[in-house]
Amino acid sequence: MRNPLLPFAAIAIVAIIAMVSLSYFGVNQAQQAAEGPAMTEMNPEELYAAKGCTGCHGGNLEGGVGPALTGVGERLSAEEIANIIVNGQGSMPGGLASAEEAEVLATWLLEQ
Repeated sequence: MRNPLLPFAAIAIVAIIAMVSLSYFGVNQAQQAAEGPAMTEMNPEELYAAKGCTGCHGGNLEGGVGPALTGVGERLSAEEIANIIVNGQGSMPGGLASAEEAEVLATWLLEQ
Protein backbone atom coordinates (compact mmCIF):
# COMPACT_ATOMS: atom_id res chain seq x y z
CA MET A 1 0.00 0.00 0.00
CA ARG A 2 1.26 3.51 -0.85
CA ASN A 3 1.78 6.16 1.77
CA PRO A 4 -1.25 8.50 1.59
CA LEU A 5 0.82 11.48 2.84
CA LEU A 6 3.28 11.36 -0.08
CA PRO A 7 1.16 13.46 -2.51
CA PHE A 8 0.50 16.04 0.21
CA ALA A 9 4.21 16.23 1.06
CA ALA A 10 5.08 16.82 -2.60
CA ILE A 11 2.47 19.57 -2.87
CA ALA A 12 3.79 21.16 0.34
CA ILE A 13 7.38 21.15 -0.98
CA VAL A 14 6.31 22.73 -4.28
CA ALA A 15 4.28 25.35 -2.39
CA ILE A 16 7.22 26.22 -0.13
CA ILE A 17 9.54 26.61 -3.13
CA ALA A 18 6.95 28.82 -4.84
CA MET A 19 6.51 31.01 -1.75
CA VAL A 20 10.28 31.49 -1.31
CA SER A 21 10.67 32.36 -4.99
CA LEU A 22 7.81 34.84 -4.98
CA SER A 23 9.07 36.40 -1.76
CA TYR A 24 12.52 36.91 -3.26
CA PHE A 25 11.15 38.53 -6.42
CA GLY A 26 8.74 40.68 -4.43
CA VAL A 27 11.48 41.97 -2.12
CA ASN A 28 13.81 42.57 -5.05
CA GLN A 29 11.11 44.50 -6.90
CA ALA A 30 10.31 46.57 -3.80
CA GLN A 31 13.99 47.48 -3.41
CA GLN A 32 14.20 48.58 -7.03
CA ALA A 33 11.08 50.71 -6.62
CA ALA A 34 12.50 52.33 -3.48
CA GLU A 35 15.76 53.15 -5.23
CA GLY A 36 13.91 54.84 -8.07
CA PRO A 37 14.82 54.78 -11.74
CA ALA A 38 18.45 54.86 -12.76
CA MET A 39 19.78 58.19 -14.02
CA THR A 40 20.11 56.78 -17.52
CA GLU A 41 16.38 55.95 -17.50
CA MET A 42 15.22 59.43 -16.47
CA ASN A 43 13.76 61.51 -19.26
CA PRO A 44 14.59 65.14 -18.42
CA GLU A 45 11.53 66.60 -20.15
CA GLU A 46 9.21 64.22 -18.28
CA LEU A 47 11.10 64.89 -15.05
CA TYR A 48 10.76 68.66 -15.60
CA ALA A 49 7.00 68.30 -15.98
CA ALA A 50 6.59 65.73 -13.18
CA LYS A 51 8.45 67.87 -10.63
CA GLY A 52 6.20 70.83 -11.33
CA CYS A 53 8.86 73.02 -12.92
CA THR A 54 6.43 74.03 -15.66
CA GLY A 55 4.24 75.84 -13.14
CA CYS A 56 6.84 78.56 -12.58
CA HIS A 57 9.29 78.24 -15.48
CA GLY A 58 6.78 77.45 -18.25
CA GLY A 59 6.34 74.45 -20.49
CA ASN A 60 8.84 75.83 -22.99
CA LEU A 61 11.27 77.24 -20.38
CA GLU A 62 9.94 80.71 -21.19
CA GLY A 63 9.50 81.73 -17.59
CA GLY A 64 6.49 83.12 -15.78
CA VAL A 65 6.44 83.28 -12.01
CA GLY A 66 10.02 82.00 -12.11
CA PRO A 67 12.77 83.11 -14.49
CA ALA A 68 13.14 81.83 -18.04
CA LEU A 69 15.49 78.87 -18.25
CA THR A 70 16.46 79.19 -21.90
CA GLY A 71 20.17 79.91 -22.03
CA VAL A 72 20.64 79.22 -18.32
CA GLY A 73 23.74 77.21 -19.22
CA GLU A 74 25.40 80.40 -20.44
CA ARG A 75 25.03 81.94 -16.98
CA LEU A 76 25.46 78.95 -14.65
CA SER A 77 27.41 75.68 -14.54
CA ALA A 78 25.75 72.28 -14.22
CA GLU A 79 26.80 72.15 -10.56
CA GLU A 80 25.26 75.56 -9.85
CA ILE A 81 22.01 74.59 -11.58
CA ALA A 82 21.83 71.28 -9.69
CA ASN A 83 22.52 73.09 -6.41
CA ILE A 84 19.66 75.52 -7.03
CA ILE A 85 17.30 72.66 -7.93
CA VAL A 86 18.17 70.73 -4.76
CA ASN A 87 18.52 73.61 -2.28
CA GLY A 88 16.34 76.32 -3.81
CA GLN A 89 17.15 79.97 -4.32
CA GLY A 90 15.11 83.12 -3.83
CA SER A 91 11.44 82.19 -3.97
CA MET A 92 12.18 78.73 -5.37
CA PRO A 93 11.92 76.15 -2.58
CA GLY A 94 14.48 73.41 -2.17
CA GLY A 95 13.84 69.72 -2.06
CA LEU A 96 11.79 69.53 -5.24
CA ALA A 97 14.10 66.91 -6.74
CA SER A 98 16.72 64.45 -5.53
CA ALA A 99 20.39 65.06 -6.23
CA GLU A 100 20.31 62.50 -9.06
CA GLU A 101 17.24 64.09 -10.62
CA ALA A 102 18.83 67.53 -10.28
CA GLU A 103 21.91 66.31 -12.15
CA VAL A 104 19.76 65.02 -15.01
CA LEU A 105 17.81 68.29 -15.15
CA ALA A 106 20.96 70.43 -14.93
CA THR A 107 22.65 68.55 -17.77
CA TRP A 108 19.52 68.93 -19.90
CA LEU A 109 19.16 72.64 -19.07
CA LEU A 110 22.74 73.29 -20.19
CA GLU A 111 21.66 72.31 -23.70
CA GLN A 112 18.54 74.52 -23.76
